[in-house]
Amino acid sequence: MALLRDGVLAVHGRVTDASNAVLYCTATLDGLTAPCVYKPVAGERPLWDFPDGTLAGRETAAHEVSAATGWRLVPPTLLREGPAGPGMVQLWIEPDPDAPELLDLQPLETGPHPGWLPILRAEVDGGRQAWLVHRDDERLRRLAVLDAVLNNADRKGGHWLPAADGRIYGIDHGVTFHTDPKLRTLLWGWAGQPLTDEAREVLDRLAADLAGPLGERLRPHLTAGELAALAARTDALRSAGRHPLPSAEWPSIPWPPV
Repeated sequence: MALLRDGVLAVHGRVTDASNAVLYCTATLDGLTAPCVYKPVAGERPLWDFPDGTLAGRETAAHEVSAATGWRLVPPTLLREGPAGPGMVQLWIEPDPDAPELLDLQPLETGPHPGWLPILRAEVDGGRQAWLVHRDDERLRRLAVLDAVLNNADRKGGHWLPAADGRIYGIDHGVTFHTDPKLRTLLWGWAGQPLTDEAREVLDRLAADLAGPLGERLRPHLTAGELAALAARTDALRSAGRHPLPSAEWPSIPWPPV
């Protein structure tokens, strides 16, 4: 984290398909260089339904929560000054081109295939219907638990990256932590199923940490209401002991989904 925090940021280009300013950079310190993403607060577009705080602050808070789980699902992320003012800096994760696909379309008649879980029925070319599915992968299951805690409103298929180290990293957490339920994700394959013993233990530790050091680390980034809602969601998951179900009161799938 020292490299991201104290390194000299050099901007090399802009990610042009992002809705907010996303700059590809390198951070250099004491002869070491690492690629990273820099999202300046000045480049954020206002969101009517997220009037408080910043995208950069919520991205940083998401990393803090992820780190507290021990799952390391969000790349190292922090807030700092950069060439365009304060913003979020996150270690760049290069997707592994040889990693197995985590999303698929499978025939309605024969799917989902073993090892895959259904998300929804999708209409494809010519009006044909198919299952949109994701892998039954423990790494994705952990991410589904984290998203329920974060109240992630935008877990698209392009917002998880399988890396060469064998991990899956979740990115783009700017629309999280809302006080109202807003969970929108493709990871519905475990909906209603009991949480794993590991997830229960993680949620127990997280609840205790939110009442102590983690809560203090989050305070600069989230409102008091968002912190209270985060603790309430964590407690509700612990009490229910199950993955949440999609709501009938708001869209449960992000758009576009991939």
